[in-house]
Amino acid sequence: MPPYRIILADDHAMLREGIAKLINAAKGLQIVGEASDGLMLLKLLNHTTPDMVIMDVSMPGLRGIEAAQEIRKTYPGVAILFLSMHKKKEYLHLALATGAKGYILKEDSGSELIQAIAAIRKGKTYLSPLFMQDVPADLIPTGPGSDHPPYEPLTAREKQVLQLIAEGKTSKEIGALLFISVHTVHSHRKNIKNKLDVRKNADLIRYAMEKGYTDQE
Repeated sequence: MPPYRIILADDHAMLREGIAKLINAAKGLQIVGEASDGLMLLKLLNHTTPDMVIMDVSMPGLRGIEAAQEIRKTYPGVAILFLSMHKKKEYLHLALATGAKGYILKEDSGSELIQAIAAIRKGKTYLSPLFMQDVPADLIPTGPGSDHPPYEPLTAREKQVLQLIAEGKTSKEIGALLFISVHTVHSHRKNIKNKLDVRKNADLIRYAMEKGYTDQE
């Protein structure tokens, strides 16, 4: 039987290295690619299609939430497992609303990660026991559409642009990262401000921080 192929995405190199060793040492599992941010992950998926992506919620360039939404649209057969430090139920709702099949915490043990992978391979949804202790069962969605995530007026592309603005990227740099023109970046910036009813970049950055678009881990 061929190995279960996994791509790992996290902006912390030492953490990725440790997780990759753990997974590669497990029978029947193989890491076939690594990415340090959401944009790199999507580029990697253009030429490497795994069985699963394990990713962080908070990453530079593009959050795991938005990356997961893109993956579900383009590669619906790829399972998604979030690995995060965030224990707030807001992040769980956002994660499972993307169609992800699991959410575990970085404070969980390595054996917990292997159990999560095994459960998802069998078609189950897997949540961290530590997370479950803090969240009432009736607040935990079981999959996409089972609950309503917080309303977000921005499109997926606008979210990408907003995150890069919050990270201090110029319009030229944003255009190069997203393969769009500077004029298009300016249009997105204008639309974002109109939708959020703000006029200053400082207000955009404040909104991005409140919504978790910047990497605060």
